[in-house]
Amino acid sequence: MKYTLDALSEIAAQLLKDEPAGTIYTLTGELGAGKTTLVAEMARQLGVIEPTSSPTFSIVNEYAATDGPIFHLDCYRLNSIEEALDAGLEELFGRDFVAAFVEWPAVIEPLLGSGVVHLHLEHAPGGQSRRLSISHGHETSDE
Repeated sequence: MKYTLDALSEIAAQLLKDEPAGTIYTLTGELGAGKTTLVAEMARQLGVIEPTSSPTFSIVNEYAATDGPIFHLDCYRLNSIEEALDAGLEELFGRDFVAAFVEWPAVIEPLLGSGVVHLHLEHAPGGQSRRLSISHGHETSDE
């Protein structure tokens, strides 16, 4: 699906509408493709009222939402699954949460389990819009 930032609210709502509480969303794509911006809008729609930011250096940000916590992870700086385990990420996914958003998820994919929604963002030709691909398991959709 192709969208501009003007449609970000509608895109976020569409991504959230059919997923149950406790869904893990992974976000991949080149730098500047809008991963953190999309997470911020989805978190806002889930009831987060505090400002959100990229957890690039902290690895995990936790936000209070209307129905419980929301986790935002950035695994870019993790070099191995062992580092993820040392950081306590396995226990994090064992908790109840409204949603978890994982940027750069490759290194922790074994911890994510099933039911993950994979979002891939990229710049569309021309630079003013983004292209979003969505997959559940092995299915991919550009909706």
